[in-house]
Amino acid sequence: MPPATALVVGGGSIGQRHLKNLASLGAGRLIAVDPDATRRDAVERLGAKAYADLDDGLAEKPEIAVIATPPARHADALIAAVEAGAHVLVEKPLEATREAAERARDAARRHDRVVWVGYQFRFHPAVRRLRELVASGAIGTPLLLRAEVGQYLPDWRPQQDYRASYNASRELGGGIILDASHEIDYARLLVGEITGVSAMAGKLSALDIEVEDAAVITVRFASGALGEWHFDTIQRAYTRGAKLVGEEGTLVWDWPSTVRVFRAATGQWEAETLPFEMNDLYRDEMAGFLRATRGVAGAGAGIEDGFRVLEIALAVKRAAAERREVAC
Repeated sequence: MPPATALVVGGGSIGQRHLKNLASLGAGRLIAVDPDATRRDAVERLGAKAYADLDDGLAEKPEIAVIATPPARHADALIAAVEAGAHVLVEKPLEATREAAERARDAARRHDRVVWVGYQFRFHPAVRRLRELVASGAIGTPLLLRAEVGQYLPDWRPQQDYRASYNASRELGGGIILDASHEIDYARLLVGEITGVSAMAGKLSALDIEVEDAAVITVRFASGALGEWHFDTIQRAYTRGAKLVGEEGTLVWDWPSTVRVFRAATGQWEAETLPFEMNDLYRDEMAGFLRATRGVAGAGAGIEDGFRVLEIALAVKRAAAERREVAC
């Protein structure tokens, strides 16, 4: 059953995407909150009733709330929503600081609300296939993981000056380490818990931003496996993918949705390209979240997973600043 009333907090591009998906999934009344009049006009054109103030939106008594504000503003909106009785889908990362994330987690626990954090790459067909192959023993015990994501920051939202986006601001929770935490989330799904990180990070380009635009990270897993992550907002061509080496073979994810597996037993590569549309990730996540609010377990990242991913991302930032391995 779709919600009778759904609230989206934040009327930017991702908030508008969520409104469209909620409408397509049959949500009843759509409410949106944004202090910017231009964005309020945009969400009203999508059929949502728009308010400038969160209290006014919550007065509509939404069953669910979607938080699509800058990361450093997630906690306050999430807490207000769960106190008003709503279940919450909050965009990643959970917050920009551990202290704020703890306040959000405590409120979700206290009010017994379903809270998911928006790690929609869990719903990517290639990531799902990688998980299936690992679970089936296709490559034996995973030993090494290499993951990469890169895209030129001004190309992320071409309709907006990148310098005005949260991604460019330290205060709002920007920087590639927090923004690329999808890779942290799916690494835990594929290989297991992460126990230590080391990193080099900084602003390497001429981009007019306050935060790091590149990070090179090494990862230690509880199993003994090792990992490498490359995150950047510099590359002019979108790049994303992963390689997972096991004792009995290798898995490769090539963007957007090709999965290759090398099996030592046959000495051969196998490849499959899976059907993929970017919005399907968001729509499938939203559908799973709505089912979860009705008590049906789903594949999304709950607030405990979201909190753990933030802990690891903050450990990466500390490791880069202190030039040492940091336990996490």
